[in-house]
Amino acid sequence: MKNLVLAAVLAVSFGCGTAMAQEAGAACASKAVSAAGQPLAGAARTSSIKKCCEGSAVGSDGKKLAGAARTSFLKKCESGM
Repeated sequence: MKNLVLAAVLAVSFGCGTAMAQEAGAACASKAVSAAGQPLAGAARTSSIKKCCEGSAVGSDGKKLAGAARTSFLKKCESGM
């Protein structure tokens, strides 16, 4: 019974994590601008989005994500560019 409940909780958290990662990715992409207000391009844009996504990798309980959940979140967030 505990395994079933744990599986259900994990499934829901990954589903919510996907939606949050896509929103975070879009928000991070819009924040990728230079000090002069011009949109970043190339490696600078990628680096900016990566840093933003890493800062957004927080679970619904307010704790930082770890392990597979963090990896999945970052992958989806960074691909949401």
